[in-house]
Amino acid sequence: MRICMVHNSYGSVSGEEMVVDTVTALLRDNRHEVIPFHRSSGEIPEMRFGRIRAFFNGMYSRSSRESMRRILAVFNPDVVHVHNLYPLISPSILQVCREMGFPVVMTTHNYRLVCPNGLLMHQGRICEKCSHGREWWCFLHNCEKDRFKSLGYALRNYIARSRDFFRKNVTEFVALTEFQRQVLIREGFPKECIHVIPNTISQKAGQESGALGNYVGYAGRISPEKDMPSLMEAARLHRNIAFRAAGAYDRLPQLLETAPDNFEFCGMLKERKLAEFYENCRIIVLCSVCYEGFPSVLAEAMAYGKPVVCSRIGGLAEIVEDGVTGLLFEPGNVTDLAAKIRHLWDRPDLCRQMGRAGREKAGREYSPENYYKRLIAVYEKAIELGPQQPRNN
Repeated sequence: MRICMVHNSYGSVSGEEMVVDTVTALLRDNRHEVIPFHRSSGEIPEMRFGRIRAFFNGMYSRSSRESMRRILAVFNPDVVHVHNLYPLISPSILQVCREMGFPVVMTTHNYRLVCPNGLLMHQGRICEKCSHGREWWCFLHNCEKDRFKSLGYALRNYIARSRDFFRKNVTEFVALTEFQRQVLIREGFPKECIHVIPNTISQKAGQESGALGNYVGYAGRISPEKDMPSLMEAARLHRNIAFRAAGAYDRLPQLLETAPDNFEFCGMLKERKLAEFYENCRIIVLCSVCYEGFPSVLAEAMAYGKPVVCSRIGGLAEIVEDGVTGLLFEPGNVTDLAAKIRHLWDRPDLCRQMGRAGREKAGREYSPENYYKRLIAVYEKAIELGPQQPRNN
């Protein structure tokens, strides 16, 4: 099978980029031919009038349409797999795929089809004001803390929705959780063409060491929606427990100045160091106050046999089974978070038991083999259906 993989990366390492790379490698390992159509937001600072061009390209990009047309004509893929299109590629390429007769599968890594900033969040709280065609709230609220950028985000969502770029031109959608699928259905996307495929773990993940571990860990992007202050407060309540956070902290450098003595920011860790980080921690914590898509850290922690303490929000409860593979707490509730951490930390046998259950679940549901079978089934269905008008709900 020939697959054209379309993705606009964010210009810095993120979970989404890692997923795209993992899926591409998985397909190639199974003898499929994959050609990338990639752009990076990291290009914008180097472009002349970069911000202005990104502003307009996010709405409609003639250059991307022509690039897509050339790739399709030369490569003649069986299916086009779309991940992120903003800001340099734009949904306008979907129209080209339809016009030239190529089916499109789109993975929705976040909530950008509903919310311009992709998080369904404003000022640290869940916000759904932009849903059902009210994108103007992104500009009115200045969700990006930059009027120009917020306006661009609002306009590109408005144009994509008003021209029906997604529903008219995407054959099949892939959501990461059932919760995310239901959000899309409420927004008017046809339920029969939305499939749930959780992210897979890296084929190199999951070398269980059997060690109990001597700190509480966090791994991933360090940004406002991850609510690191709550984790730091929990650390202050448990001075005899070490806490470590792995991930780039350039968006919130002030956190380093306010961290308690038992909380260490390790920065971005490369493959081997990150594996050691998982192996040597006792518990992994995720404190998100947004709905999230599918944080890879949860599946990776399970693969390493580590229990997870996680916010009870959005689709996260589908990933972390409360009392089985970890414990859930109310998002933003430091007392609840600290209590769940202490409960696990003081019970080494329970940590091992939940770690084993998590490892079994990761092997059963998030393995590369499972992901591959599910994705190929969606590809085959899209190819069978071909590019067509959306079905009715």
